[in-house]
Amino acid sequence: MSSNAQRIRALNDAFRTSLDGGRVMMTAGVDALDGDVKAIIIRKVAAFSDFNADNDPHGEHDFGAIEVAGLKVFWKIDAYDPTMTYGSEDPANPDVTTRVMTIMLADEY
Repeated sequence: MSSNAQRIRALNDAFRTSLDGGRVMMTAGVDALDGDVKAIIIRKVAAFSDFNADNDPHGEHDFGAIEVAGLKVFWKIDAYDPTMTYGSEDPANPDVTTRVMTIMLADEY
């Protein structure tokens, strides 16, 4: 794995586990869930560690799937430029990157 991918992975993990250093978005389906269920989803996303070749082919820890209350939930981290208009020119550099994690029900994908 390249040092660039390792840096992206470290930044994605730091954001996912702390929710600091980016923005978190929930789809309408997730937002409509009971507050307790949403809290469990956020905790499970933060604790996610089941990365493998199928869900993390580039080693950047930018996607995962969990199950909560019988619902399959996906989360995805994307890297944008600071204005959130384009993709980041260098996702390994937090000075030119805004991370956005989207949490969605699998059937909303």
